[in-house]
Amino acid sequence: MRVSSILAVLAGLGLSASPVSAQTSYPLRIDNCGVPLVFDAAPARVVAIKSTAAEMLLALGLGDRIVGVGFQDGPVPEPWAAAGASLPVLAEKLPSQEVVLEVEPDFVYGGWESNFAADGAGERAGLAALGVASYVSPPACRSVAPEPLDFEDLFADIAEMGMIFDVSTSADLLIAEQQAALDAIVPDGRGLTALWYSSGTKTPYVGAGSNGPAMMMDALGLDNIMGAVDDGWVSASWEAIVDANPDVIILVDAAWNSVAQKKQLLAENPITSQLDAVINQRFLVVPFPASEAGVRNVGATADMAAQLAALAFDK
Repeated sequence: MRVSSILAVLAGLGLSASPVSAQTSYPLRIDNCGVPLVFDAAPARVVAIKSTAAEMLLALGLGDRIVGVGFQDGPVPEPWAAAGASLPVLAEKLPSQEVVLEVEPDFVYGGWESNFAADGAGERAGLAALGVASYVSPPACRSVAPEPLDFEDLFADIAEMGMIFDVSTSADLLIAEQQAALDAIVPDGRGLTALWYSSGTKTPYVGAGSNGPAMMMDALGLDNIMGAVDDGWVSASWEAIVDANPDVIILVDAAWNSVAQKKQLLAENPITSQLDAVINQRFLVVPFPASEAGVRNVGATADMAAQLAALAFDK
């Protein structure tokens, strides 16, 4: 996108790319999942837990601030792959507080609120007592239940991270780029129903009505068969899914539960093998790191829109 086009989009969003107006005034006070935070300066040494946290920082050009990552859900995609390849890995899963503190962070950014536990990266109050700020990706809050997620909330999260790190100009440009890509997505008008199949075998874990899956399905023009459930994800039953007989099934591709495994289960299960979507192979695929709220959601939605447009239906 041309710089002039980006500036035009920013103006339409009520944003400014002015370096002067984009400077953060410290001390910066924010509330994060019910926890008040005060930043006297931009964090300099960051531990990022979960792909959503690391990729948010990389998208804002903050890779040089990351001193360690943990619990990454998959490889970092372009255009951040080069910067992501050199990030120090503290643990394949959730790093312990001891491991986190060894790299002397001043900020720990978690993709899930549960990352901050005594048997994990450390409780938030305990980290604060040691002079380490902690931040939970807002859509992942559980102690303070978030409202149903939409893309405006996601863009607000990008803007807040830009303020914390004093890179609001970069945040504004990223928001403008993502807004333009989102605006280019044409929702499917065929009145199709869909299931978001995240994981699980005996009991499927599926996208419900209030987080990333619901937000992306709405942008695609799909009617989520579990959309009435006020939660981000929910354990469902195969019987309920068969009763709903969705037109499309969105398959989350994870290293621990791949698309190939999901397709095999759906085809071999005597119940689900009779679903129209399974018989006609009407699947959309989304990588796991893009299935949780973060900077990859817009791109993943655009990719699924192209997949969806290529599917043929009798109805």
